[in-house]
Amino acid sequence: VQLQAFGGGLVQAGGSLGLSCVASGSIFSSSAMGWYRQAPGKQRELVAVIARGGSTTYADSVKGRFTISRDDAKNTVYLQMNSLKPEDTAVHYCAVGKFWGMVVNGTRGVDYWGQGTQVTVSS
Repeated sequence: VQLQAFGGGLVQAGGSLGLSCVASGSIFSSSAMGWYRQAPGKQRELVAVIARGGSTTYADSVKGRFTISRDDAKNTVYLQMNSLKPEDTAVHYCAVGKFWGMVVNGTRGVDYWGQGTQVTVSS
C-alpha cells in the first residue's frame, strides 16, 4: 500500500492551501481516509476523517475552516484548508484506516500512513 501526498507549503495567516493524497486502488475504496498533523514538540493529532460513504469528522480546531473530500474514481482524498492560522503549522499526513477506529483511537486506528507534507502559516 502506498499513499502519496501532495500540496502544502507556506502561506500567510488567513490564506488557503489544498492537500491531496493518492492511494492504492485496492485499499482506497474500502477504507476511511484521514488527515493528521504533527507540530514540533507535539503529538500527532487527527485533523479530519472521511468514511467510504462520505461521512466526515473534524477536529474542533478546524471545523468550519477545513473540508475533507474524496474521489474514489481517482483514489484521492483532499483537504481544503481555509482561513489558516499560525497554529495550523505542522507536518500533515494522510492515512488509511477504519472510520471509527481513527475517530475514537486517533493514530492507533490507522493502518497505513503516507509521507508528511509541511504546512507553514506565517503571522
